[in-house]
Amino acid sequence: MYKTVFNKRNVFKFKRFSGKSYSLFAVLGREVVVGTLSVATLTYAHAGSKMPANDNIAPVSNVLAAEDDSVTLQEVEVTATRAPLTSGQAVRMVTVLTREDIQAAPVQSVNDLLKYAAGVDVRQRGPIGAQTDISIRGGTSEQITILLNGINICDPQTGHNTFDVPVDISDIVRIEILEGPAGRAYGTSSLLGAINIVTKESALRPSSEGCLDSKHLATEMRLEGGSFGYLSAATKFSVPNSQLSINYTRSDGYNRSKAGRLNADYSGFKTFYQGGYSSEVADLRWHAGLSIKGYGSNTFYSAKYDEQFERTTKIYTALQGETKSTWLHLLPSIYWNRSHDRFELIRGSEDKVKFNYHRSDVVGLNLNSWFDWTLGRTALGAEFRNEDIISTTLGEPLQTPKHIHGTDRYYTLGLNRSNISFHLEHNILLSSLNISAGIIAVKNTQSEMPIKVYPGIDASYQIARHWKVYASYNTSLRMPSFTELYYSVGGHKADKHLKPEELSSLEGGIKLSTPVATASASVFYNHCKNMIDWIMDTNDPTHTWQSVNHTKVNTVGVELATSLSFLAPRTSHLDISYCYMHQDKRLDDNLQSQYSLEYLRHKLVARLHVGIIKNVMLDVNYRFQDRTGSYTTVNDNIESYHPYSIVDTRLSWLLSDVELYGELNNLFNKRNYVDYGNVPQPGTWFISGIRLKL
Repeated sequence: MYKTVFNKRNVFKFKRFSGKSYSLFAVLGREVVVGTLSVATLTYAHAGSKMPANDNIAPVSNVLAAEDDSVTLQEVEVTATRAPLTSGQAVRMVTVLTREDIQAAPVQSVNDLLKYAAGVDVRQRGPIGAQTDISIRGGTSEQITILLNGINICDPQTGHNTFDVPVDISDIVRIEILEGPAGRAYGTSSLLGAINIVTKESALRPSSEGCLDSKHLATEMRLEGGSFGYLSAATKFSVPNSQLSINYTRSDGYNRSKAGRLNADYSGFKTFYQGGYSSEVADLRWHAGLSIKGYGSNTFYSAKYDEQFERTTKIYTALQGETKSTWLHLLPSIYWNRSHDRFELIRGSEDKVKFNYHRSDVVGLNLNSWFDWTLGRTALGAEFRNEDIISTTLGEPLQTPKHIHGTDRYYTLGLNRSNISFHLEHNILLSSLNISAGIIAVKNTQSEMPIKVYPGIDASYQIARHWKVYASYNTSLRMPSFTELYYSVGGHKADKHLKPEELSSLEGGIKLSTPVATASASVFYNHCKNMIDWIMDTNDPTHTWQSVNHTKVNTVGVELATSLSFLAPRTSHLDISYCYMHQDKRLDDNLQSQYSLEYLRHKLVARLHVGIIKNVMLDVNYRFQDRTGSYTTVNDNIESYHPYSIVDTRLSWLLSDVELYGELNNLFNKRNYVDYGNVPQPGTWFISGIRLKL
C-alpha cells in the first residue's frame, strides 16, 4: 500500500527500532509512509546518519535497519534530505514498496515487484527475473541508479544485467523508488531516478553472556512449485548481528525454439550475507552476495536467432561505517562489485559463432558528512568510483591479453575509467516553508571530460493541515555504458565518441493525506540533451543498429495516485495510480528506436488487498500499459506495440509460523503481448508454495 502520511504538524512520522539503526520510512500501523523526500533521501542510504542523542531525532539513512514486528517502536520525527532535519518536510516524491506489499504480491523477483509502480517501466524478456530492463519516466535502463542497501550496484557494461541482485525476495524489507533526476546525489548514472533495495537485518542480539544457544538461531524456509517446471527453494539463517540466505530457482520456460528445444529456460542460485558491529564510537555494517544464473535468451537480441543463451555471475561486497560524534557526522563506505557475462548467439555452438565474454570490476570509495551551524544544516562529501572492463568485444586493444578462465580464449579488449564527484547541500526551514539546495561537481576520465557542475533545489509549502504543495528543479548526467560505446558485432555498430547524456527537470505537485485516504498529483517536464539510443534504418538491407546521441528529447508527464483504507471488519485497502507521458522527439518513418523512444505513454496500476475470512487474504493486481513505438518482425514487417492489460492474483492463508499460498499470474491468459518486439511473454502461470519460520 503506497501512502503519504503526515502528523498534525505535517512532520514526517518515523518509527525507531529500540537499540537499532533507523529506517528512511515509517510504518504507522497499516499506513505506510510513501515519502515526499528530498533527492538525497537515497543518497544517505549510502551510509547511515545519526543525530545527537539530546536532539531526539532518529538517524535518517541507515538502510540496514531491521524491521521486526516483535520490537517495541518509539515514534520520532524526521525529514529526509542529505542530512536529517528536525521538522518540516522535504519535497521529492519517493514510492515505497513495503515488506507487507512484497509478501502479498504475486511475484517471484524484484523485477516483478516494480511492475506495480506507475512511473516505472518494466520491460521483461522473461519471467522470474531472467532479464528485465527497468526505467523511470520515459528513460532507459541505463539512466537510473540501482542501489543495494545504499551501495551503487549499476553495471557499467550494460543496464540489461543490473538487476542480477543476490538477495532473495524474502530478504527485502522495502524498495524505495525515487523518480526524477538525482544527479547531485548519485552522479553519473542517476539521470532519471534511483531504486534502492533494502534488506532485512537480523533482529537477534547476543545474550549477556555472548553465547549462541537455540534461542539465538532463527531459520526460515520456503518451497514453491508451479507451471512450466518451475521450482524454487530458499532458506535463511539468522544469528545475532548476522544473517545468511540461500536460494535456488529453475524453470523449463514457457517457449520453445523452431527446432523444439528449450529457449526460455532458467536456472539461478543466490546467496547473501550481511552483518554488523556496534561500539560507543561507531557502527559498522557489511554485506557480501553472489548471483549466478543462466537463461535461454530465445530472441532477446536478434529475431533471426531463437536459441540465444546468456550466463551471468555477480559478486557484491560493501563495508559501511557511521561515527557517533555529537557534532560532525562522518559516514564512510567502500565497495567492490564484479560481473562475469557470457553470451551465446547460438546456444552451445561456439564453432558457429564465437561466444562473447566480459568481466567488469567496480571499486568505490565514499565519504559523506553533515553538521549543524547557525544558518542551518549542511552536508558535504566526495566519492571516487573506478569502472574497469576486459572483454572479447568491448573496449580498446589490451597491451597484454588476459586468459578467460575455463576456456582456451583470451580477453583482448578493455577500458578503464574513473569518476570523481564532490557534493554540497544546505537545508533551511522557515516555518511552513522548507528549502533544500545543492550542487554536485563531476569529473570523469573518459574522453578527457572536464569538470561539470549540476545544481538542484527543492521547496515545499504547507498550505493547510492536510495539504502540501511542492516544486523542484534538478539536473543530472549519465556516462555511456561500455556496450553503447563499443558493441559493434551481431548487427550492431557502436560509437565510441558518444557524449554524456544531460538532463534538467522541473516538477510540481500537491499532496493530501487523511487517516483513511491519501492522494497526490504531480506534473513534470524533462529536457534531455544527447540522449543515447540504438537506431535502425529499415531501408538499410543490413538492418544494422547504431548507437547515437539524439539532439534533444523533451518529456511532459502527469502522475496521479490515491489510496483508500478500509479498517472494518478487516484491514483492507485499494490503491490506484496512473502515469501519462509524451515525448516530442520523433523519428523519420524509416527509422526505429530500440529503447529511448519506446516509452509507456499510459500506465495504470491498481491493487486490492482484502481479508476474506480470518487469516485468509486475497490480493488482486491489475495493470494496463500502452507503449509507443514499433519493431521489425522476423518476416521484416513493421509492427506497432499494442496496449494490453494483465491481472495477477494471490491467495494466502497464514497460521502462526506457517503460510500457504497460491498465485496466478496473467489470470485471464493474455496472449501475444510483448514488452520487447519478437520476445513473447507467458500466458497463465500458476505457482503454489509454503513458507515456514522455525
